[in-house]
Amino acid sequence: MSYQTRPQYPKSEETYDLANSTRYSHVVDGGQPYAAARFSRFNPLGWRRRTQIIAGVAVVVVIIAVIVGAYEGWKANRYPDYSALNYSLKDTYSGEKFFDNFYYWSAADPTAGFVVGEYISRVPFDLTPIRYIAEANAKWSNLTYATSESAIIKVDTSYPNTVGGRNSVRIQSNNTYNDGLFIFDILHTPYGCGTWPALWLSDSSNWPTNGEIDIVEAVNNGTWGNSMTLHTTDDCSMSVKRKESGSVTSTNCYNGTNSNEGCGVSGTTASYGPEFNQNGGGVYATELRDAGIRIWWFPRNSIPSDITNGSPDPSKWGEATADFPSTDCSISSHFKNQSIIANIDLCGSLAGSTARYTDQAECPSNCTSYVAQNPSAFTEAYWEFKSFKVYQAS
Repeated sequence: MSYQTRPQYPKSEETYDLANSTRYSHVVDGGQPYAAARFSRFNPLGWRRRTQIIAGVAVVVVIIAVIVGAYEGWKANRYPDYSALNYSLKDTYSGEKFFDNFYYWSAADPTAGFVVGEYISRVPFDLTPIRYIAEANAKWSNLTYATSESAIIKVDTSYPNTVGGRNSVRIQSNNTYNDGLFIFDILHTPYGCGTWPALWLSDSSNWPTNGEIDIVEAVNNGTWGNSMTLHTTDDCSMSVKRKESGSVTSTNCYNGTNSNEGCGVSGTTASYGPEFNQNGGGVYATELRDAGIRIWWFPRNSIPSDITNGSPDPSKWGEATADFPSTDCSISSHFKNQSIIANIDLCGSLAGSTARYTDQAECPSNCTSYVAQNPSAFTEAYWEFKSFKVYQAS
């Protein structure tokens, strides 16, 4: 029996050429030399298994980071299409008939203001305020009136030491809107300690379900500029890309956040109050559409000619003062059946708070006492509107 000797393979050893970052294999112990294998340190085939695994994981991490980064970049730069729409005039509120298409709010003030138009006596000497002043009384006492040039809404300046509140007015349009371009030409804004005026869009019967758009709002001395704010049900946020010149004050529009703070944007000091009035007022234009809600403020000497000539085109107006895009908020779902509302509340949950009345405005006494005892303090507490015009896309 013969045995076959197992073939002997040449042993090898490795040497490295550091200058060329190359590894060589050589035959040793008498074996026949064979061609040296050349491996680069950048060739994964020449790496240890552990190194290959680490490198593979690193590649996967980089790929994920690139994908996530691209997604976050796309997400951060999302912005709706505000292409130009062809607007035509639908409703006009102006002249001596300004108030004909408004009704006077006849319920208790939902914001706990110190206003009263009529009383109901439940027991002797118990006078309980039940509403803003009624239409007939408002007109009789000259708290609302209209001329060919403008319409006035104001606070009572006659009665001293009022009980329960001071007479004031709230009006609301009969017509409602799901979309449109609203042009508010304003000559004078109300201000003074204890005042809380506002011009806004809302469905009072279905709030906050159908949303609220505060177009012009301020409190007390009115020297901090206008506040433009949305109030909605949940799932409406403005923590997205926006194109606006105003200063963002809050981004969550949900009415359940921070005591119904809403998502707000503030304008300059010239956008409301004494400075606004001294400059002859101006125009607030509000566009409500599926793409978003935008509000522009134009001083009297800077009103675009297309507004003046009745052919408004927001695509030519440049950056809005406040921009509320639909990126993370379905505008058509949150805003429906909007009426135009204007009022002058007194004290209440906003103007009467210590932070607003005493600390910020440095107003005297406490809000309700001051309002009750100082009728002459409200000579500047009036709205003067030149006109409201509503356009809709055809």
